[in-house]
Amino acid sequence: MTPVELSRSVLHAVRCAVDDGELSVVVPSRVVVGRPGPGGCGDYATNVALQLAGPAGQPPLRVAALLRAYLAREAGVTDVEITGPGFLNISLDRAATSAALVRRILREGLRYGHTDTVAGQVFVLCVPYEVRAEVLADVLARMVGSQGGRVEVGHGGAVNLRPVPAPEDPALLGPDAARWALLHPAPHDRPRITADHLVQRESNPLFRIRYAHARSRAVSRNAADLGFTTTGPERDVTTDAATDVTTGAATDVTTHAATDVTEVEEVEELEAAGAPDLARLLADHPRVLATAVALPHADAQAAPSRLTRHLLALADATLLHLPAVLPRGDEKPSAAHRSRLALAEAAGTVLAGGLSLLGIDAPDHL
Repeated sequence: MTPVELSRSVLHAVRCAVDDGELSVVVPSRVVVGRPGPGGCGDYATNVALQLAGPAGQPPLRVAALLRAYLAREAGVTDVEITGPGFLNISLDRAATSAALVRRILREGLRYGHTDTVAGQVFVLCVPYEVRAEVLADVLARMVGSQGGRVEVGHGGAVNLRPVPAPEDPALLGPDAARWALLHPAPHDRPRITADHLVQRESNPLFRIRYAHARSRAVSRNAADLGFTTTGPERDVTTDAATDVTTGAATDVTTHAATDVTEVEEVEELEAAGAPDLARLLADHPRVLATAVALPHADAQAAPSRLTRHLLALADATLLHLPAVLPRGDEKPSAAHRSRLALAEAAGTVLAGGLSLLGIDAPDHL
């Protein structure tokens, strides 16, 4: 279950409480879920009870207690605890949600995180004639497009997208490094146009992301050489195709077929390999993409830099996970290895999809 899906579950719980007459409020259009704060517990937390207490005319703890009963019935939720003044702390079935997440990513391919949330909506951006503003508008258009909307970019009228300009022409860095240099800083920060963006080592954030993607693909090739993939003889193979959002070309993801990784012992192996951080970042990817749909609000304009930071965190977690994927020495490939491989392939897919939205190439070899 991703944060976006959990947010829908929380909204459903609120709606049920209203329909049953337990709460007399207008059901909000959206609910924010995030990591538990200090004193919190579980996988995610929400302040929806605090948000509704005033309109409901009830104490926040009373609203939280009402919603707790409804939320505990939602699929994938194993426990709900109330902390502080009325925060709902939600624990999820990690075995089921991690397995379902990996299957979903491998099934949807590069379109994982894409929705039709703002289908039919048109967002207008007016930008100055400046390279950083143009690139930022292009990526915002890609991200809004991933949510079903459309962005019209123009240069007339009142400017509503004006990032700090690039201090010099970034073209000498090449198209990929130039885009990264312009997109990685927040719009209000001054970008650095230096040769550091071309260094092929871990000190370069763009290199780390592309390296993690290439390594994930290399692990798949090495696993095939060892005679195993994410699917075993007893498993069903699901094939699908994804569409590259920048070219419209079909991308074959049959080699990254979905697999059943629900066995508890496999999940325990994943946890031993440090996969929970990786799974949480993968689950958070749809939320990061959706942050662009509030254009032209300034917070939405930071969505591209937010995506770059998300991909960097995902790459670092992927690089920590990859050494545990393949068997070592005389060790034979097992179901746990297939599970780790599936997670690695899912991570590589999300890294490629994220770079694609940034307009940056994701090579399989570096």
